Amino acid sequence: MDLAREEPINDLEADEMERQPLGDIPLRERHVYRTQYQGMVRQKAYIFDGCGNFYNKEWDLAEGRGNEFCWYHVELPKGTEKLAQSAQYLISVLCPPLKLQDILSLVSNGPFCGHVDGALVFRVNSPGPPSSEFTFRIAARVTENSVITVSLGRVPRLGFSQIGQSLLSEIPRVESPSSPGSEQKEGAGIVIREHVLEFLLTMNHSEEADNPVPKSVSNLVVHIVDTHVDHLQDVLTKLEMDLDSVELQLDKGGFALKKQMLDDRRFPKMHLDLQRLLQVIAHGEQVFPRVKEKCSSKHWFASEDINSLEELIGRLRRLKDNVGFIANRVTAIQAGLDSWQAEQINRKLYYLSFLSIVFLPLSIITGVFGMNVGGVPWTGQNAPELRDGFRNLPGNGLGLWAEAGLSTGSHSSGEPYKMEPFKIEEVTFGFEGEKNVSIIIVWQRLIHK
Repeated sequence: MDLAREEPINDLEADEMERQPLGDIPLRERHVYRTQYQGMVRQKAYIFDGCGNFYNKEWDLAEGRGNEFCWYHVELPKGTEKLAQSAQYLISVLCPPLKLQDILSLVSNGPFCGHVDGALVFRVNSPGPPSSEFTFRIAARVTENSVITVSLGRVPRLGFSQIGQSLLSEIPRVESPSSPGSEQKEGAGIVIREHVLEFLLTMNHSEEADNPVPKSVSNLVVHIVDTHVDHLQDVLTKLEMDLDSVELQLDKGGFALKKQMLDDRRFPKMHLDLQRLLQVIAHGEQVFPRVKEKCSSKHWFASEDINSLEELIGRLRRLKDNVGFIANRVTAIQAGLDSWQAEQINRKLYYLSFLSIVFLPLSIITGVFGMNVGGVPWTGQNAPELRDGFRNLPGNGLGLWAEAGLSTGSHSSGEPYKMEPFKIEEVTFGFEGEKNVSIIIVWQRLIHK
């Protein structure tokens, strides 16, 4: 509701509106609430007679009477990026009679279980991006004769529908080349194609699986928690099948496939998705035991359903262990790819070293023969009678290097040594057409005693 468009009212009118019961609120105001975000969220409303039958009903958020109870479900769109926008959607479809504290308790992130305005409210909302397949949000507000649930996106097997004979109750047959349809009957069975079987195998429970109609609010609460756990199981099963397929591709693939997986950072992303899934499971481990504890004190919550909640909590713990196993597999595959990448780098360095072995001596030789040693001391270029001036240059360098090595070796071996007195020598450089340049060199030699 746009507060900026509200007309100002005085304190007396406000006091009268606060005292006015919900049943006396004009229908025009309720109509504004219901249609502000019409079409943005999916709404489902059911009424159960307590005898195993259900019927679709209008969205009036009324509670059942006697053995009857009602269920109102809101499905938020996956593309909603802000919690404030999700809260606006809920306000448009749930207010009135719900208050702001009820809306905040249903839409906020993180785990929660407690009583809000006399109703039991619990939620398992992960804080990940809403568009991700590994972001799960389910919240419920439970009273004795009504249940209000909110989910992010569609939850498989959560709703009820009047359907005919289920495909799962039919006798399947092996697909033959002559069967053009995916569900063509042949004899006493139905032919199902391979892609249909693959789709069914990715789900822990099919959409057409036996979904018993709840006979009480406690049955409905168990059904909501059960479908949430089944949804987590379906996502984990699909992820595990994808991981098996990737491992098979890595075994058969070559350089291009492995490099592509490293460039796409596929396994780090998969590890991040597993951590998000693990966070949702951890939230369920915190919330559902508290739900069981609080429901056990309700006179309308059956003891059989308390035991069912305990079994679902055990399933969550097993799911957590499976997520840990899959995370270890992803880590092992990533470590194998890192090792393969390091091996490729080492191989390239080996080839580079081989080329260095071939061309480095050649570069040294060309560098030596390309030097101009004119005027360098001890080369004798100014004395034409000395023909070995060029050879003196590397010879002198090797001699100095050998003397330095012997001096270092004697020092490190601990043998006695002494230093000679300083010597001063003058070296004169002669350049053609230029004046001579003299340099004074001061040096000292290390000798053995």
